[in-house]
Amino acid sequence: MSVRDAHENGAGGLGHFLRTRRAAVTPQSVGLATWGARRVPGLRREELAQLAGISVNYYTRLEQGQSGNAGDAVVEALARALRLDDDERAHLFALARPAPAARRGPARAESPGAGAVRLLASMPSVPALLLGRRNDVLAWNPLGHALLAGHLDPDAPDGPGDRPNLLRMLFLDAHTRELYRDWREEAALAVSSLRYSAAHHPDDRQLAELIGELSIHSPAFAALWARHDVRLCSSGTKRFHHPHVGCLELHYEVLHLPDSDGQRLLTHTAEPGSASADALSLLCRPGG
Repeated sequence: MSVRDAHENGAGGLGHFLRTRRAAVTPQSVGLATWGARRVPGLRREELAQLAGISVNYYTRLEQGQSGNAGDAVVEALARALRLDDDERAHLFALARPAPAARRGPARAESPGAGAVRLLASMPSVPALLLGRRNDVLAWNPLGHALLAGHLDPDAPDGPGDRPNLLRMLFLDAHTRELYRDWREEAALAVSSLRYSAAHHPDDRQLAELIGELSIHSPAFAALWARHDVRLCSSGTKRFHHPHVGCLELHYEVLHLPDSDGQRLLTHTAEPGSASADALSLLCRPGG
């Protein structure tokens, strides 16, 4: 998939995003009266245009990709009319007002920062990973490796050409699929987060190629990508069924590193005194 294809199919898909969000808003939820059967789910174009205070012709051009660089007031009005949350609103602005594509040379492999790697090593009892913009694993500590990828070589992140990628693992690796007790929810969250990242990096060829690869090889990914859900993941709970220590329920935090072009730290912690904390302790032991 080329960068342009990814842009049209999702990374810059303003029209597709507007259509999916418009279909998700019922006339009743915004106080519009309806009569008889409706041929389309959600709001009609003219109804959304009315709610946003813009002309139907202008809105139609936006949805068809024929009008670029919509003004902030228009985008804000559409966000209110569609009842977007903060992540969806930021995504709409990124799609409607994309930054000019930068001229880039050959893509360079991401490099983990030395400080971030030292931070990983300083947390031996916390499963942690350093992720790149495209969800490549740039580094992990021993417990992070044991929790999420014990079936892979511990040194796998050291090779820039074939690093593990959390999205590939989630959709294409049977071990990882079995690891998550709520795999469907985990997959939906991962794709909605990828949508957010793709809109902010529309000229990232490797990211576009990853989206294309997963769309071809995973029908589940393709279906989720077509929904155009958007959410920036920052914290929550993940439930695992680990092959060596059984069930765990862990809280995760995503820490975005400043001046790192999208790199972030993913940590997992257990409630003190819980069965999950005991399971993590077992996993910390050699051979766990």
